[in-house]
Amino acid sequence: MGVLYAGVWLFFLIEPVQDAWALTDPPRRWGGVAATVAFAAVYLSHFVANRRDFGLSLGRQRRATHLVRYAALVLLAAASVVCVGEAGTNTWVFLAVSGLWTWSMRTAYVFAAGLVGLTQVLAWQLPGWDHDLGVVFAIGLAMLAVTGGMYAASRQRDLSAARRENARLAVEEERNRVARDLHDILGHSLTVITVKAELAGRLMDVAPDRARAEVADLEQLSRDALADVRQAVEGFREISLSGELARAREALSAAGIEASVPNATDDVPSDLRELFAWVVREGVTNVVRHSGAQHCRITLDGDGVTVSDDGPGHDDAGAAGVSARQGNGLRGLRERAAAAGARLVARQLEPSGFSLSVIVGPGARAT
Repeated sequence: MGVLYAGVWLFFLIEPVQDAWALTDPPRRWGGVAATVAFAAVYLSHFVANRRDFGLSLGRQRRATHLVRYAALVLLAAASVVCVGEAGTNTWVFLAVSGLWTWSMRTAYVFAAGLVGLTQVLAWQLPGWDHDLGVVFAIGLAMLAVTGGMYAASRQRDLSAARRENARLAVEEERNRVARDLHDILGHSLTVITVKAELAGRLMDVAPDRARAEVADLEQLSRDALADVRQAVEGFREISLSGELARAREALSAAGIEASVPNATDDVPSDLRELFAWVVREGVTNVVRHSGAQHCRITLDGDGVTVSDDGPGHDDAGAAGVSARQGNGLRGLRERAAAAGARLVARQLEPSGFSLSVIVGPGARAT
């Protein structure tokens, strides 16, 4: 399409070809026709070679072949004027325009101004030449039109690059979301499954009925975890705060940890309940997995949620707080909190224990 657009304007070269054909001097006739036709061919070749760079910064490094083609254009345009006369200056319009994608824009405009001045000098000095401003106006309008086209092409190229970058970032964000959700889902579910499996093993001989109940719970937990993974991959997964509180109570009980869990979520704004649910899930998972605690307390209100325990942590892991702060779960939770304008706080308690909080509102800035 670009070649067709560039080739359409070559009909302006019909006039010098006709004037050359009307000459009675055979060398000038054939020389004028050949020079003008060759000029049109080299012009199209020069455009095709440079159209990929059309609109790029004109400070780029130019290839030697581009300079050779432009030099050929200059020589053929001069030959057309020598053979045909004033009509041959029609080639100068294309010569000026092609300078825009050959040189810097400033150089191209200076060269075009020189061609305009040269046409006027020749009109004053050579007999038979008219002071026709048609070529002058054609050079000016063509330069402005092509400059606008180059800027438009540059903007379009930048827009396409921005769209590609946005698409790449969207894919990366989706990959991070899936990884974060899978970590949170499997970390919690597998922890509870492990605890219940250990409990079922201990009860197998002393309380077979309760052991069978725990095994049934294991089957249901596995099914739920599989469903959660599928929903997370598909991007339709949502968790509820009340559901996570119920799961937390069950997981802590299975781990033999005394739990203090609120029964109502009415004080939590609806737009924060999903974030708080993730905090409860990650916090309880860390308590069951790392803390060695006897008691765990969950508190929540409209300003934040806190999961705290009284466990000594793992000495070989550098305490539960350190392990949690360095884990992928806390990293993903921190990202969720930041997206909601909240602040994640993870800290050791004295004399023992660990606290995980997400604070919203003014308290987030003061923490």
